[in-house]
Amino acid sequence: MTVIVFVGSLLGTMALGVPIAFALLASGVALMIQLDVFDAQIVAQNVVNGADSFPLMAVPFFILAGEVMTAGGLSKRIVALAMACVGHIRGGLGYVTIMAACVMASLSGSAVADAAALAVLLMPMMLASGYDKGRSAGLVSAGAIIGPIIPPSIPFIIYGVTGNVSIIRLFLAGIFPGIILGLGLAATWYFVSRRGDITLPVAQTNQMRARALIEAAWALVLPFIIIFGLKFGVFTPTEAGVVAAVYSIFVSFVVYRELTVKRFYEVLVASAKVTSVVMILVACATVSAWLITIANLPLQLAGFLEPLMGNQTLLMLVIVAILLVIGMGMDITPTILVLTPVLLPVVKMAGIDPVYFGVIFIVTGSIGLITPPVGTVLNVVCGVTKLSMEDLTKGVWPFLFTEVAILLLFVFYPKLITVPASWFFG
Repeated sequence: MTVIVFVGSLLGTMALGVPIAFALLASGVALMIQLDVFDAQIVAQNVVNGADSFPLMAVPFFILAGEVMTAGGLSKRIVALAMACVGHIRGGLGYVTIMAACVMASLSGSAVADAAALAVLLMPMMLASGYDKGRSAGLVSAGAIIGPIIPPSIPFIIYGVTGNVSIIRLFLAGIFPGIILGLGLAATWYFVSRRGDITLPVAQTNQMRARALIEAAWALVLPFIIIFGLKFGVFTPTEAGVVAAVYSIFVSFVVYRELTVKRFYEVLVASAKVTSVVMILVACATVSAWLITIANLPLQLAGFLEPLMGNQTLLMLVIVAILLVIGMGMDITPTILVLTPVLLPVVKMAGIDPVYFGVIFIVTGSIGLITPPVGTVLNVVCGVTKLSMEDLTKGVWPFLFTEVAILLLFVFYPKLITVPASWFFG
């Protein structure tokens, strides 16, 4: 009965158009009433405690770093470097997109921010060179979802805080899967870009490539600073967020000199708006998470999944299928906040590493960002490119299938995640 009350109240309020944050709060209150433990003071305390978290302070700093990266010229120089390296080969702008997506992922940690930046910077060039608009926009969308997987990752932070899992270990475990996804997209693009009459840019000289590398060096140093600092305990994930934000601001103002005071104010406002959305979601979800524990919903779910508990691969396949379906209708942040308290105890009972599960969870949720009908990243790319959702959906299918296939590969061969992660863990 508690499962029906929780799911029914959550989906019912969302169907009425209630914002997800307040729908989460309403589902928590509904559970309290059903369990006869309603207390407004407890609700308020959980909301405050949900946002009162030191690790969560990393979120606004990484969001700010991502916004500054775009406004201050870091993204532009990353794209220029990729163009200098591979822009002249057939399908080169697609490889530029993938390379830029992987590098920008190591700076922002947000799929939406990367999608907007990549679409603005690369789509005009791809269209001018004769690339198919839908297929190009599909590649931009599929490349952008590498953002939440390669560290620093905002979804990893939220999952780590919600599930009490090491954020540093999650960050380091996400490096290799993100690279594999990039290689998979490159292989897919190789086949889909062989058709059509495409104008190739003139190959740049080694001197021009060296100049592009020098220009982008300030942007490329940041990922190494973050990974080195986390690996050797120089700073925590929260402190890494501060380092990323301060470094991006310094480079944008002092080195590249593209960020003005007026533009910086706009960046601060935009970052504050995005941060407020994330934090209110986390705060309200804390009420639901507490009630989920009180109502023993994980134990009830474990009872349903008991026939699968002896087979970790089959259990993960079922969970991935559930997450993919949910991802079609819900953004990644509320998915993490709602399902982590329910699923994480179950996978722990089955003996599955919570860090490995976290990577699978975030990869699956990221794929949901390019899955119709909601597809947050698809909506962003549609807005930037003025492309219809139908055309973009057709263009993203080959890349979506590739990323789902790689996800299944991670499920059947967990060592693809756990072994490289152990190298980084030391």
